Amino acid sequence: MNGLAWTLLFILLFAPEADASRKSDDAACAEVKEKIRTIESRMRAGYTRAQGERYEERLRELRAKRRKICR
Repeated sequence: MNGLAWTLLFILLFAPEADASRKSDDAACAEVKEKIRTIESRMRAGYTRAQGERYEERLRELRAKRRKICR
C-alpha cells in the first residue's frame, strides 16, 4: 500500500509538468513549421543563387530541429 501511495503522489506532482512541457513542445513545433512554410513561400517567389543557398541551409537547420521536437 505504501508503494502505491508514493506512486500516486509522484504522478500527481509531476504529471502537470509533463503536460506543460508537451504544450511548450507543441508551440515550438508549430513555430518551426511556420518558419519552414515562410521560407518555402519565399523560394516559390524566386531568389538569387546566394539567397537560395541561404534558404537551403536554413531549411536544413529547421528540418533537423523539426525532427527533434515534433512528434
